[in-house]
Amino acid sequence: MEAMLESDIQLEVFFYNPNIHPDKEYLLRKDENMRFAEQMGIPFFDADYDTDNWFDRVKGLEWEPERGERCTVCFDMRFERTALYAHENGYRVFTSSLGISRWKNMQQINDCGQRAASRFPDMTYWDYNWRKKGGSERMIEISKRERFYQQEYCGCIFSLRDTNAHRVKQGRPEIEIGKKYYTPKDQIA
Repeated sequence: MEAMLESDIQLEVFFYNPNIHPDKEYLLRKDENMRFAEQMGIPFFDADYDTDNWFDRVKGLEWEPERGERCTVCFDMRFERTALYAHENGYRVFTSSLGISRWKNMQQINDCGQRAASRFPDMTYWDYNWRKKGGSERMIEISKRERFYQQEYCGCIFSLRDTNAHRVKQGRPEIEIGKKYYTPKDQIA
C-alpha cells in the first residue's frame, strides 16, 4: 500500500477471504487490514465472509498439500469475486498482496489472477512481483513497526491442521491464534 501511494496510484482494499478460519483468525486479519488502510487513508471494502461457498468449492480437496489444487481453487474463487467487484466499480486493474509471501507460488497466484481478469474485456490483473527490490524485507519492517498480528499459517482450516501436525512432529507447540505479534527490533529482549 505504501509503495502504491508513493507512486500516486489510487487504490482501494477489497477484503474477500472466506478461506480464513476460524472466525477469530479471520477477524484478526481483517481488523489489521482495516486499521492499516484507514491509517493510510485508503478506502476499505469488506466483502462477504461466505464460508459455505468456500467449503463447497474446495470439497474433496481437504488433503491437498499447500500450493496444491485446493489453493488454486481458493485463489480462483477470491480473484473471480475481486475482478467482478473491480469491474462493477469502474476499476480497470486489480492486484493482490498474496505474492509477497515466500510461502506462496507466484506463478500459481498470477495464473489465477489473469484467469479472473480474462472474464472482463476491460480488466487487467497486475502481476507485479512484490518480493523484488527488498519487498519481503519491507513487509517485515512495516509489520514490526505497526506491531501487526503475525500470521503463522495460510489461513484455511486445512492449512492450520497441517501446520499444527508439522509443528507437533517437530516438538513445537500448536499455533495459538491471536497470540503472536511482530515486535520492533528495539523491543526484542
